[in-house]
Parts: sequence; structure tokens; C-alpha cells
Amino acid sequence: MILLDTCTLLWLVGNEDRISTRAAGLIGENADRLYYSAMSGFEIGVKYAAGKLLLPLAPFDWLQQAMTHHGITEIPVTMELALKACLLPPIHRDPCDRIIIATAQVMGCSIATPDPLIRSYPGVRCEW
Repeated sequence: MILLDTCTLLWLVGNEDRISTRAAGLIGENADRLYYSAMSGFEIGVKYAAGKLLLPLAPFDWLQQAMTHHGITEIPVTMELALKACLLPPIHRDPCDRIIIATAQVMGCSIATPDPLIRSYPGVRCEW
């Protein structure tokens, strides 16, 4: 079970060359067990609205097409995940990444991420 962080999700859909060989292999091996946090949808929407992210479609439509094409399942942000994210050590200040970390902990999955801050959390399995 692989949880894609936001940049890995964006790269998988639009720029696969940026994904490491190891992460690409794991994504391929787990093609039927790929997940993303709904918080990544929020992060993509915020960046799109601010003009920091260009997409060929509106974020909702882009995400729906990407998830269908790649067979990626959404994990909703629950109260449990939100509260667990608040209790994480203050290594990373980005609330989106903290939700992704908490999601991986609760779901017991690895995160596909190049982010060294995410990878520095104890008890979080990251692949890159």
C-alpha cells in the first residue's frame, strides 16, 4: 500500500521523469494499491487558485481523471487523522504534509515522497 504525497501525485500524472527509479518501481508494483490523501486535493486547489500550479483542467476534473486513469484511491481526512496530525512532532510545519504523515501512520502504509522533512519523521516508512 503506497500513499502518494502531493508532489509525487502531480509528477505521476504530469512529469513521471521526476519520480525516482525506485519510487516508480514501487508505484508500478503497487498499481492496485495506490492512495492519496484528500488533503492533496486541497493543496492542489490552493496552489491552482494562487496561480502557482498550471493544470489542463480545473483541479476537481483533473483529479477525477487522474485518479480514474491511474487507479488511485482517495483517503478522506477524518477527525482521527486531523487530530493525529496535530500531535506529530513539529518537524514539518506544512499542515498538508502533516495530514499525509498522519494518514500513513493510521493506514500503515509507506509514503512515496522526495521530501526530506517527511522522511525524517520517526515511525514513518517512506520510499524514494
